[in-house]
Amino acid sequence: MINMKSSYHSLIAIYLFLFCHTIFRGQEDKTVDSLKFVVSSNSDIAEKIKAYDLLFELFIYNDTEKALEFTKDLDSVANKVNNPEGIIRSTLNLGYYYYVEEKMDSAELYLRRTLDLSKGKEVKDIVLAALDNLSLVEAHKGNYIISNQILDSLGGLYLVDGNYLRYGVTINNIAANHYDQGNYLTAMEGYQKALKVLDTIQDEPYRKADVLRNIGKLNTRQGQLDSALDYLNQALEIYLEIGDNLYAASTFIDIGSVHSDLGDYTKAIEFYEKGLKIGDENNQGSVSVLALGNIGIAYLEQENYLKAIGFLEKSLNYKGSDLSDINKTIYLYQIGKCYTNLKKYELASQYLDSSITIATNQSIGNELLNALELKSINNEEKGDLKNALVNIRLSNKLKDSLFSLENSNKIKELQTIYETEKKEAEIALQHEEIKTLNEKSRADNLKKGLYAGGMASALAVSGLLFFGFRQRIKKNRIAREKQEEIYKQEIEHKKKELTSQTLHLVQKNTFIQELMENLENIKNSPEKFKMEFRRIVMLLKKENASDKDWEVFKSYFADVHNDFDQKLKTIYPDISEKEIRLAAFLRMNLTTKEIAATLNVLPDSILKSKYRLKKKLGLDKETDLNQFLNTL
Repeated sequence: MINMKSSYHSLIAIYLFLFCHTIFRGQEDKTVDSLKFVVSSNSDIAEKIKAYDLLFELFIYNDTEKALEFTKDLDSVANKVNNPEGIIRSTLNLGYYYYVEEKMDSAELYLRRTLDLSKGKEVKDIVLAALDNLSLVEAHKGNYIISNQILDSLGGLYLVDGNYLRYGVTINNIAANHYDQGNYLTAMEGYQKALKVLDTIQDEPYRKADVLRNIGKLNTRQGQLDSALDYLNQALEIYLEIGDNLYAASTFIDIGSVHSDLGDYTKAIEFYEKGLKIGDENNQGSVSVLALGNIGIAYLEQENYLKAIGFLEKSLNYKGSDLSDINKTIYLYQIGKCYTNLKKYELASQYLDSSITIATNQSIGNELLNALELKSINNEEKGDLKNALVNIRLSNKLKDSLFSLENSNKIKELQTIYETEKKEAEIALQHEEIKTLNEKSRADNLKKGLYAGGMASALAVSGLLFFGFRQRIKKNRIAREKQEEIYKQEIEHKKKELTSQTLHLVQKNTFIQELMENLENIKNSPEKFKMEFRRIVMLLKKENASDKDWEVFKSYFADVHNDFDQKLKTIYPDISEKEIRLAAFLRMNLTTKEIAATLNVLPDSILKSKYRLKKKLGLDKETDLNQFLNTL
């Protein structure tokens, strides 16, 4: 029994080390069979718990149902002998299983139960894991403040404990929350910081892949598509190498989305189908449902509406995985768009109304805007001009609200950066204090058993530590004061920018109000109303891109960005007004889709214009257009 126990621990160490290269690489059966031997033998309960836990880790990203089976077996074995640690660990694993399956209510239930069962027990690692996973659940539900509060606490604990792997993972998770909130600058800073930490750690290489994938997704959102593909392919290579099927499949889908943004829908479908294949083969419902939806949207872009509807319906009706509200909203209004194009207007209305209801109830602003605009088009196509006008009004009001909110969020983001820096400085100081106290404790213990020479050495070390600590405090204080001044200047700059945008918004609202008054005047004359309606609708759609609007925007933009257009004309005299307009929007860090919506053109048109602008400016392939414009 003693020899077997010693042998078992050696096996576990080997499996943990070789896992990334063996699991699902031809030696899967041998690895799993060895662990199954441990759980089926007469090993003591502690050994069985570790083996079951490792089996769960091996399968959770590759075959969730097998992972669930091992967790249930662990729970059964632990309950038979009334082993608290086994019961708590199986509860934790159940919580994470439901998180992976995107069944968030069940995930939260089991994770909170884990915390309740852990009270009074020496299971610190389980408590930390439960809190970590609970932060992911809260973020998935949109409770980012709660999620980041949990993660901030965990980050401090990991840093003090010297657990730099978990510290890097925590930084990545906080950054991911900022990304979901639209705080892209803060998110990118967090991702880069996490990457620096994880670059120095060989364990769990998929953690680094997670950060690379997140950077790729952020680059996609910002329209930096070449860079996005580079990061996503780096992440995919790691996932495939270690057999992480869940995230490999998700990354295939991410790469497909980049090709979709590039307008290559055939290639996009190719990558979506790779993700779907892995999802179906490994019982990964959360992946399959997303792949189906994206394939449907790609077929819609190719105007293959019947195929698009088929895939979107499969995604909406997929059993065994919860579809997020935002994806439900998108897939419903995309089906509505398909039926509108097929001239099945009543059927389209049913899907669009369902989409609008979900988006309204869940406050999904951008997608509600898209659904309202599609509903307006549907009403116009079927001749319901009155309701078409109502939906145009609603979408314009919502667009203005989102515009104001976005600028407000830019100010909040800078303030968040400042608060985050302060917290990090406090954590660093606390860490130094703890280190100093630990050194002092060691010095006190040494004094009891050492001769005078040893005591002198210990005191000398303590003196050096104290001096170093004082210097660290001084350095942190100077850096913090300098950073505070920078942030104050940036906030003032952003306030000025917000003011200019608000004035632009006032002019826009005045225009719309005048137009609405004219509509009210002609509404009572049906023959005039019908005749003028289409012209008025087109005028409303083009209002955002009007020349007068642009001149007002340009004057305020020049005040904030120091005669940006004049600098461009000085350097490149033959640059056109349209190209200056595009450069200005890029300087504001608007994405391709946002610029397309503002100018009322297709995203493909913006991509081509960006390419022509880059060529006219004489920039090589490696030079990023946005970064170049930011230097002017």
